[in-house]
Amino acid sequence: MEKYERLAKEIVEKLSGYQNIDRLSHCMTRLRITPVDHSQVDIDGLKNIDGVLGVVEQETLQIILGPGIVTKVAEEIAKQRETDIQSLSANEWAHLAEQTKADLKLKNATPFKLFLRKISSIFIPLIPAIVASGLIAGITNVFIRAGADPDSAIISILNFIGWGLFSYLGIFVGINTAREFGGTPALGGIAGILIINPALADLTLFGEKLVPGRGGLIGVMLAAVFMAWIEKKIRRFVPISIDMIVTPTISVLITGIATLIVLQPVGGWISDLITKGLVSLIDAGGILSGIILAGTFLPLVVTGLHQGLTPVHMELIQSIGDDPLLPILAMGGAGQVGAAFAIYFKTKNAQLRKIIKGGLPVGILGIGEPLIFGVTLPLGRPFVTACLGAAVGGAFQAYFHVATIAIGVSGLPLAFLVHAQQIVYYLIGLLIAYLFGFIFTYLFGFNEAMTRDLGKSGQTNATLN
Repeated sequence: MEKYERLAKEIVEKLSGYQNIDRLSHCMTRLRITPVDHSQVDIDGLKNIDGVLGVVEQETLQIILGPGIVTKVAEEIAKQRETDIQSLSANEWAHLAEQTKADLKLKNATPFKLFLRKISSIFIPLIPAIVASGLIAGITNVFIRAGADPDSAIISILNFIGWGLFSYLGIFVGINTAREFGGTPALGGIAGILIINPALADLTLFGEKLVPGRGGLIGVMLAAVFMAWIEKKIRRFVPISIDMIVTPTISVLITGIATLIVLQPVGGWISDLITKGLVSLIDAGGILSGIILAGTFLPLVVTGLHQGLTPVHMELIQSIGDDPLLPILAMGGAGQVGAAFAIYFKTKNAQLRKIIKGGLPVGILGIGEPLIFGVTLPLGRPFVTACLGAAVGGAFQAYFHVATIAIGVSGLPLAFLVHAQQIVYYLIGLLIAYLFGFIFTYLFGFNEAMTRDLGKSGQTNATLN
C-alpha cells in the first residue's frame, strides 16, 4: 500500500494540492481529474513521477497508471479528499465543456471529438459489466460448439448470467445518458425502457406494428437526451412545491409519445445507416478496409475516444448478429505488443526493459495504455511501426470475416467472443500482428539512441513495479 500512497501523494503535489482537484474519477487504466485551475498543474512533473505512464491533456486531465494500480491510487486520493469515486455527472461535463472553451483553446477540442468523449463518458462506467458478461457468454458459446448440451443445467445457468446484461443494457445506458446531459438518472432509465420494452410488439402505430429494440442504444440515447432536455424546460415553469410530482410525470408522458412517433424511428434509421455502412465498407474494402481500420486505431486510443465506439459495436451485434469490426480494431493492441517485444530484445536500457516487462502481460490481455504511454508513444517511431503491424493483422481478420458475438477487451481474451469456428483464424491474425509489429520495429522502428533522447525527457521514469 505504501507504493499507492506514495503515487497518490506525488500526483496531488503536482496538481498543487487537494484544493485544486475539482472532480475525480477513473477508468480501467486512467486517473481522470478536473483541476480547479489548470495553470497550477505541473504537467512535466506529473509525467516524471515514477509510476506515471503518461498524461493526456483533454477536458479532463488523464493520468495513465495502468490496470489495478489506478484503482488503488484513486482510492488513496479519494480517501484523503473525502470524496467518492464515481462517473462524471452531466453537470461536471457541462463544467468541463465551459472550461475547454476558456482554457488554452485545446487543439483536440473539435465538436466531433467532444461528442465522442461525451459518448465515452456514458459507456466507460459500464465497461466492467460488459466485459464480464461478454466473456461469460463467449466462453459458454465455445463450450456449446465443443459439444456441450445447450439444454443442460450448467449451460442454461451460464447463458442466464452471461446474456442478462445485454437484454437490459438500454436501461443502464439511459441512466448514464440522462446523468451526462443534466437529467434525472431514473427518468433516463425509463427512456431505455421505452425502447426495449417487449410490450411494444402489442402496439400498432400508423398501420405498422412497433418493434421492441428498434433503434437500439442509439434510440435509447436519443430518448434519454430528449427526456433530460424536456425535464429541464418543464422545471422552469413548475412551482417547487409540486415539482417532484408534475415535472417527471409530464417529462415521461411527452418523451414516451415523442419516442414512439419520432425518436425510435430516427434511432432505427441512424442505426441502419451505421451498421449497413460499416458492413458494406468491410465487405467492399476487404483487406484494404482491415488495413485502414486496424492501422489507425491506436491514435484513437491515445485520445481516449475509442470508448465512443461501444454503441457502434452493440448496434452491429443487434442488427446483423455479430461484430466484424472489433476483431479488426483489436489488432491495434497486438501490433503494439509485437513492437514492445522487439524493443525489449533490442534495447540495453534496463529501465525501459523494466517498463516493457510490466506492460506486456496486460497488453497481451487487451489493455494497451501501459505500453502506449510508457513505451511506444514516447519513443515515437515504434508507435508507427506498431500501427503498421496492426494493419497487417487487420487485413487478415477482414479477409476471413472474423466477427464476435459480444464485446469485451481485445487481445487473447477476445478469442472467447469470436464465433467458435473462427477462433483459430482470430488467433492466427493476432500472431500475425505480433509478428509484423515485431519485424517492423526491430528492423527500422527502434535504435538505442532513442532511449537517450527518452531519458532526457524523463519519460522512462514510469514503471509498473
